[in-house]
Amino acid sequence: MNNIFGSSKQKEDGEHWLTVSDLMAGLMMVFLFIAIAFMRHVSIERDKIKDVAVAYQQNQVAIFDALNTEFENDLTSWQASIDKETLSFQFDSPEVLFASGESILKVEFEEILADFIPRYLQVLDKYRNSIDEVRIEGHTSSEWGSGTHPDDAYFFNMSLSQNRTRSVLNYSYFLSKLTNAQRAWIKSSFAAVGLASSRLKLNDDGSENKQKSRRVSFRVITNADIQIRKIVEGL
Repeated sequence: MNNIFGSSKQKEDGEHWLTVSDLMAGLMMVFLFIAIAFMRHVSIERDKIKDVAVAYQQNQVAIFDALNTEFENDLTSWQASIDKETLSFQFDSPEVLFASGESILKVEFEEILADFIPRYLQVLDKYRNSIDEVRIEGHTSSEWGSGTHPDDAYFFNMSLSQNRTRSVLNYSYFLSKLTNAQRAWIKSSFAAVGLASSRLKLNDDGSENKQKSRRVSFRVITNADIQIRKIVEGL
């Protein structure tokens, strides 16, 4: 009887372990399928981000090429430049822009803007869907009069750069050449930003180039980062 019961017990134990083994194998298969599904999902999202990045780069190049084609014959006379990496159209000659310490546009700068703004808006019009914002940025050198503390100079220059960009935006908005649709886009997508001396231009030796630091730029900011952020948040 013991042998019989023993055999029965062994059989029951064997069945028990067989059932556990089957269960473990089943769980492993489930986890494997979950892992594969997750990896596939991550791969798809990674490809989406890659596609956005490629489209962003292509769009950057297209906007730069369009701006350069339109304004290449004006850059020298306007003493302006276009930065390919930041899509900044920079007016680099401070003596043309404003009187020292003032925020009222010089007549020469008004004439340049009257020619520049309508053409600039026309170039960007075909890229509107990929543009998040256009910033009119005002930059200054770090100095402000003899004996002025650097901290005070920074805030004086901040106020000055903000007032200057507002003057540029105000003059641009009310140009008679603009259509109502163009003014509506300026109102919804353009921003006047004063950056004071936070982004100085430097000489080769690392010292401040005060002349080049005083500038006004129109910078295009595309919405690629917004699209990538939405994809990442969805992971």
